[in-house]
Amino acid sequence: ECDQTDIAASSARYYDRGLWHELRHRSITFYTFETNFLHAGTWKKVEVPEDVSVETFKESFLFTLRSDWTVGDHTYAQGALLAISIDQFFAGELGQMTVLFTPSLSQSLEGSTGTRDFLILSVLEDVKTKIIIWEYAAGSWVDRGSESGLGMETVSLTAVESDTSNELWITVQGYIRPTSLFLSSASELVDGKLVSASPLKMLPSFFKADALQVEQFFATSLDGTKVPYFQVSMKDLKLDGSNVTLLYGYGGFEISLTPVYAAARGIAWYEQGGVWVDANIRGGGEYGPRWHQAAKKADRNKAYEDFEAVAEDLIRRGVTCRERLGTQGGSNGGLLMGNMLTRKGHELFGAVVCQVPLLDMRRYSKLLAGASWMGEYGDPETDDWANFLHKYSPYQLVRDDCKYPPALFTTSTKDDRVHPGHARKMVAKL
Repeated sequence: ECDQTDIAASSARYYDRGLWHELRHRSITFYTFETNFLHAGTWKKVEVPEDVSVETFKESFLFTLRSDWTVGDHTYAQGALLAISIDQFFAGELGQMTVLFTPSLSQSLEGSTGTRDFLILSVLEDVKTKIIIWEYAAGSWVDRGSESGLGMETVSLTAVESDTSNELWITVQGYIRPTSLFLSSASELVDGKLVSASPLKMLPSFFKADALQVEQFFATSLDGTKVPYFQVSMKDLKLDGSNVTLLYGYGGFEISLTPVYAAARGIAWYEQGGVWVDANIRGGGEYGPRWHQAAKKADRNKAYEDFEAVAEDLIRRGVTCRERLGTQGGSNGGLLMGNMLTRKGHELFGAVVCQVPLLDMRRYSKLLAGASWMGEYGDPETDDWANFLHKYSPYQLVRDDCKYPPALFTTSTKDDRVHPGHARKMVAKL
């Protein structure tokens, strides 16, 4: 059973590398869960903190931590990945857990992929991909090393057939590198061969990349936090404040902005001399749960301060000026745009593009999927509204005495998550 207030419930029976597993899962909020597992013919609750994500690998549990977890005399760090035999777990032998990953301050666990005998971790290190390889052999986890130095490109791994094979599909893409597909194996990763010499498939080059460069910089936010951002520009970029620049952001739900190949953007923006910037602000997943949780609910202003810091850094460095700096974001990024418009829009931006946005935070929980996001933003029907939500609800923050930069709002009647009423009301009020 689940509670009426739960946002989801599911059950599954699946084959995992020679074993059948059955579990039932409650999503209490967007970030808290309860898992029950069928063990030795009996349903048992997996007694872990509610914000721990539970998965399996053969006869082991894998636990991903969103907060510190103290077991006996040992505390496992927020963002860590732990493994333990399912039998040992239900016998209460939690001291037998193996630590597969503990993040440093510059790292986060972006995801993992399991083959028949290997678990490959995709780690972000200052928003650049690093691969860590573990082999599961004879009931034990063996560290098989790591692969880093992959540059400012996004690497994704998917098992070809996780039950029977150690082969992997690997895709590599970057801002100016077309998406490429490789076939490899976990053993080749152990040997230090991330990808073979030639891809199986590769997108054509839709724009000329020879004259382009990708760089990473760090801005300093209001509280001193270093905020990374990627910048795509011409190699001969003149730092005289004259470059038309588009700053993009999201900053929510522990989602990371990593390099992607965008053909239309390359043709319409890069090749025309425009500068593109992705801001890896707090609220995202670039540095794991701590980065995300630093800008949740009452601390949401940290995401907006980070974004403003990147904009200010672009102007300070001479990349652009206020009149030539535009900004863009959608969904949660649309809420970001609404706040950029109402906070410092007239000081920092020459134009704002606000796509499928959340804007009326007084009523967002009553519209479409909004109620499921209260774990991210808070509940406007409680003291959350008076305590903090009203401070970043753009619809209520529009003022008659303020001159706003030009703004384009887009929305859709086909969106089943963000209601078009947010954008419509905002345009009417403006």
